Amino acid sequence: MSNKRKALLVLILVTVLAVGVIDSINGRVGADEGRQTNLRTVLEVAALVKAQYVDPVSLTELFRAYVATGSINGMLGTLNDPYTRYMDPEAYKQMQVDTTGIYGGVGIVVGIRDDRLTIVAPIEQTPGFYAGLRGGDVIELIDGKPTKNMSQDEAVSLMRGEPGAKVVLGVRKKNGEFQEVPIIREVIEVRSVTKHVLLDEDIGYIRLSSFSERSVPELEQALTALERRGMQSLILDLRGNPGGLLTAAIEIADKFVGQGPILHVVGRNGVVQTIEAQGEGAARSYPMVVMVDGYSASASEIVSGALKDRGIATLVGTQTFGKGLVQTVIPLRDGSALSLTTARYQTAGGNDIHSVGIEPDVIVSLPEGEEPPYYTSDYEGGNVVDIANDNQLQAALDVLRPRELKKAS
Repeated sequence: MSNKRKALLVLILVTVLAVGVIDSINGRVGADEGRQTNLRTVLEVAALVKAQYVDPVSLTELFRAYVATGSINGMLGTLNDPYTRYMDPEAYKQMQVDTTGIYGGVGIVVGIRDDRLTIVAPIEQTPGFYAGLRGGDVIELIDGKPTKNMSQDEAVSLMRGEPGAKVVLGVRKKNGEFQEVPIIREVIEVRSVTKHVLLDEDIGYIRLSSFSERSVPELEQALTALERRGMQSLILDLRGNPGGLLTAAIEIADKFVGQGPILHVVGRNGVVQTIEAQGEGAARSYPMVVMVDGYSASASEIVSGALKDRGIATLVGTQTFGKGLVQTVIPLRDGSALSLTTARYQTAGGNDIHSVGIEPDVIVSLPEGEEPPYYTSDYEGGNVVDIANDNQLQAALDVLRPRELKKAS
């Protein structure tokens, strides 16, 4: 038996003894089969957190939190990490569906921010998008049920359902106004590349709205189509992109980096693993701008950070969201799963951006109170891009336009 396996068995034994003491204190030894099954899951989760969480964890604190709250997510709350969470079997199935890009629901990406269920971004051309839900809005009620202390997975489960069924969201807008928003659920088929168009005859524009299993092939198709039409430079719009699959972000960055580091993964005890480009993107060396804003998060920051740090692209827009943690999804024996923060990441230049974000090279803010133009220009769908009402896109074009053209304009 390996030393690693012996250590894990010892850890589980200690965990079992600790929970046995807790159950004795609370008079719950000899519970029914359902309780025993749940206890096994608690043990499994606690052992995984103790062994693999990015920072040292106290089993005593975990079990005290479990006794106080009576739930696994309550136990995980002691970590003060909104990205580490337990998913029951149904929530885990929904998470797996998310990565494929097809499911039934309203079409928004949510997260827990400042202990509130917050919309990170709406998914373009979905019921939630057309209902006016926007990044930064806070969902306070789902069909009349308060979201305070509700897990992200429970909230997502309540918002999803059969296409054609209605759900009513109580939403606190960024201006403080409360609205009840009725939405009819639809089958949500999330395209990663929502627009690709040629501007100024040779400047390509691609809007990437998420990072899923579809992102890499869709981006490759868009790039190829624009290159065939004579694209000489590229604007990659990651504004409002909340992130997604780490593997998709790495593959997309690899298309442009060519060689050298894409990011650094800093694990437990400070062990650093550098993810290098594979060299396949060396041919794509045209001038490039990446557009970002405060809702560009996670995978968006990996890509934009790599392209900025390596001197491949100029970043235009506003400070990004600042999510620099890596989660590993670990399936459990009962069909549930644990999303566990197992590492931090640094951008290619070694910058830790968690809770800080990435500052663009060219800072361009939207006019006060104005809705992001990448939302309003998408109401009609298709490849319409509203340059006239998008001062950030205008700035991106100015970066790429030849100097003589800038003077003439």
